[in-house]
Amino acid sequence: MPPVPAPPRWSPSDWSRRGFLAAGAGLIGLPAGALPARAAGALPAPAAPAAAAGDEFTALRARWCALTLGSGFDPAAPPYAAALQETGALAGTFRAAMRPAADSLWPDCPYDPPSGITRSYGRLATMAQAHAQPGTGRTGDPGLAEDVLTGLRHLEATVYRTGTTRYGNWWEWQIGSPRLLLDTLALLDEHLPGGVPGDLRERCLAAVDHFVPDDALGDYSGTSTGANRVDLCRVVALRGVLGRAPDRIALARDALSPVFPYVTRGDGLYADGSFVQHTWVAYSGTYGAVLLDGLGRLFTLLGGSSWQITDPARQLALDSVERAYAPLLHNGLMMDCVNGRAISRGYLRADERQIMRSDHYHGHALIAAVALLAEGASAAERDRWHAMIKGWTARDRTLPVLTDRQYTVADLARLHAIADRVVPAAPEPVGHRLFPAMDRAVHRRPGWAAGLAMASDRITYYENGNGENPRGWHTGAGMLSWWGADFGGDQYTDAFWPTVDPYRLPGTTVSTKRLADNEGGGWGEPKPAARWVGGTTDGEFAALGQDLRGLSSTLTARKSWFALADCVVCLGAGITARDGVPAETIVDNRCLGERGTAALTVDGVRQPGTLGAARTFRRAHWAHLAGHGGYVFPGGAPLTALREARTGCWHDINTTSSTRPFTRRYLTLWHDHGTDPTDAGYAYLLMPGATPRALAARAADRHWLAVLANDAARQAVAVRRLGVTAANFWRAGSAGPLTADGPASVLVRAGRRTARLCVAAPERSGEPLEITWSRSVRAVLGHDPAIEVLATGPALRLRVAPGTACATHTCTVRPG
Repeated sequence: MPPVPAPPRWSPSDWSRRGFLAAGAGLIGLPAGALPARAAGALPAPAAPAAAAGDEFTALRARWCALTLGSGFDPAAPPYAAALQETGALAGTFRAAMRPAADSLWPDCPYDPPSGITRSYGRLATMAQAHAQPGTGRTGDPGLAEDVLTGLRHLEATVYRTGTTRYGNWWEWQIGSPRLLLDTLALLDEHLPGGVPGDLRERCLAAVDHFVPDDALGDYSGTSTGANRVDLCRVVALRGVLGRAPDRIALARDALSPVFPYVTRGDGLYADGSFVQHTWVAYSGTYGAVLLDGLGRLFTLLGGSSWQITDPARQLALDSVERAYAPLLHNGLMMDCVNGRAISRGYLRADERQIMRSDHYHGHALIAAVALLAEGASAAERDRWHAMIKGWTARDRTLPVLTDRQYTVADLARLHAIADRVVPAAPEPVGHRLFPAMDRAVHRRPGWAAGLAMASDRITYYENGNGENPRGWHTGAGMLSWWGADFGGDQYTDAFWPTVDPYRLPGTTVSTKRLADNEGGGWGEPKPAARWVGGTTDGEFAALGQDLRGLSSTLTARKSWFALADCVVCLGAGITARDGVPAETIVDNRCLGERGTAALTVDGVRQPGTLGAARTFRRAHWAHLAGHGGYVFPGGAPLTALREARTGCWHDINTTSSTRPFTRRYLTLWHDHGTDPTDAGYAYLLMPGATPRALAARAADRHWLAVLANDAARQAVAVRRLGVTAANFWRAGSAGPLTADGPASVLVRAGRRTARLCVAAPERSGEPLEITWSRSVRAVLGHDPAIEVLATGPALRLRVAPGTACATHTCTVRPG
């Protein structure tokens, strides 16, 4: 029996019977070397049909369609077959349900709110994809194409047209709807009558010009910054390609330039790797993925064309993959501390595919964006990024990356091609990354990672808006999230946000005063009047601190975290409030799943697993939670533990989301500071993955950790075995061998032959600091330009000109 031939691998030249007639691998009309040069063994550039000689616009449209639809995959093979069939089924459902009316195209998508317009264009785009792609069961169906055109005509005639004044959310009019409209026009271009004044294409493009005028890409301000600016450029560039308007493409290209340079305030990418959107929100996650995805598409679309993006600052965007985004991705998830109000989305009712949005969902979106951006990167960058993608893909056991239902077939094809490459998977890194400009920090050790979220007068407590995330009040009150390499991958994924007690987020210190939904205002408006937030790091360990002010409460506190080799030392001091309710520090709040029964052991005694009964330990020294890790309380401390089953739905925290209820079990540990405390404090060690034996040993070892100070003026620790001394000075003072003449964060790493001092000024006043280390120093081996050595000998004295960015400045010495 002869072998069965393998199914053909689909490429964009198979789009339809009336596809591009000229065949060939390259784009005729684009100059030689139009796509970036590629090293041997690298992935090929996206294939695109050849265009008529000299017709650059046709070539660019073909390239865009290749980016959108994918190439080089087998439509009959998994996972493409299922994805294509789902697209075809959705297209059939939408086609059958279309009922044009004065205020809608589909009855369940009214034009008011304008999200209904975007949803309508989204359905038409799905129908166009089903027509253009193979394996959908509707490929090349002329009736389906005509129905899409009918829908486009109706939307243009009734709402998305030059005579309409926009209402509601601006994003729907300037980004959401035109992006989908233009994609649909690109896919169905051959079905649109050409050369007729006032035809459908011309009217649709005029509508885009109406809602996205030139001044939308004018000043780099307002809603035209960061990821939004990239999206707007994407709209204008494709509008220029489809309308054969070189001036529009040039406008989009040039308007990208303000996105590239580092910023020092407001929206954009900072030199320290921070990414801010909406002025005050740490947003490397969702908006970061949008920005990288958009840049990847535009770099690839315009590469080698008459409008190639040549701004040398574009390299900063490429550098950001490893400096700004990768540190926040852990085993395929994007840490929620940089996902803004998107943490509240869950199952959105408006999502036709009903895909669960979570930290893994956002992480996968970023992974796909990196894969896309890699197509316009250097060979060395591409190899490193592909290694990272392979590592994230291999380690994500919570939501498999290569079968994620959010992905388009084009995304799947790119990611599977990377998976097939002979590139070793990169491991999770070990080290510390501090992002001072967005009040975030990430600590990575072998076997675990932790993320810290703080707030200041620069970065909001939480973002809410459009009915989303109304109870995220305390997410910036020192929330400390953590995951293991082999556990906790779904800790904040499995319906955590709709079921967790929002007053008891892990790591936070809060007043238990009840707050209203959207307390403090919307869109990042609620910010504390606090400047001292940040810290210093040597890239492995860190000293971090937060001058905490309660949201709409009288609570004040000083919180410090010293991130070390196998633990995070957590100190609190000066905890004071006058709200008439208790104040609490939440040691942890672990989600145990739907039926989880992880055992809690306190000081060697296993505790009952009874739900709903809080128990207080008068003097706990250590606690272990099976399958997670544990906590050490130096010298012993009162501790309250509670197991409870909590029920909630995503609609509780997002008005556009599902009303389906979820019940999850939690184990919460906290320090109760009492009602209206004055100068209360705490000290504990978080030890992810630690065994009961390790916790008991650490608790019994009185010499491992020395708490040098823990009050409202300074917090400091020393760990002799690690050669670490670290201090946060809230004002001038001394702690152990360290003295500062003003607010400062100091970390000392002393080895046998050298010692390194790291200094930062989290208050960002720009005033010079004088730091003294009372240890004998024989010689200074090197220091930053911002540091002046005043004295060595019996003590080291430094003057630091810290600037206003909370940057770490270092000095390396040889001890005496």
